[in-house]
Amino acid sequence: MEQVFAPWRIEWVRREDDADVEGCVFCNLPERTNDRENLIVARSDHAFVLLNNYPYNPGHVMVIPREHTGEYGDLTDDQLLDHARLKSRTFEALETALDPDGFNAGLNLGQSAGGSISEHLHTHVVPRWEGDTNFMPVIGDTKVIVEALEDTYDHLHEAFAAQSGTTVPGTDRAVVVE
Repeated sequence: MEQVFAPWRIEWVRREDDADVEGCVFCNLPERTNDRENLIVARSDHAFVLLNNYPYNPGHVMVIPREHTGEYGDLTDDQLLDHARLKSRTFEALETALDPDGFNAGLNLGQSAGGSISEHLHTHVVPRWEGDTNFMPVIGDTKVIVEALEDTYDHLHEAFAAQSGTTVPGTDRAVVVE
C-alpha cells in the first residue's frame, strides 16, 4: 500500500469535534472568535466564505448564507444579492490567489442531491486546473491535495483583502467584504 504523507492534517484530527456542538455547524462557526482557526476567509452582511475541510481540490470553498435554511427560496432579496456578490468576490479572490483554469460551482439542495449538511444551504466553489485529475482517484482511490488548508487560507485572505480594500490586522479574522 502506498502512503501519502500529510503531517499538517494532525491539526484536523485533534480539532474540537463539531459533533459535540449543539445546533448547525454553519450557524455556529461564524459565532466563534478565531476565523483563521475555523477557516472562515471572508464575511459579508449576510454570508461568509469557508474553506472546505474535505476539499476536492486546493482552494475548495463554500459560500454560506448566515440564514439557517435548506431552501433557496427562503432567502430574502437582500440575502440572495449578498450571497451572489460574495460568490463573485470569491471567484475573483481564487483567481488572484490560485490562478485556476476554471471552476465548478453549485448547490447540493437536499440530501438526495449530495448535500451532507442539507438543512443549511451552501454553494461549493471548486477551482480546477487543466490536468488536475489523474490516476490516483481511479486506481488508488486517493485524492492528493497539494496545499495545506492554512496556506490556502493565507493566500485567499490576502486576495480578499486586496480586492475589497479592507484590511484586517493579522490573519485570525476574516476579511470583511462590503
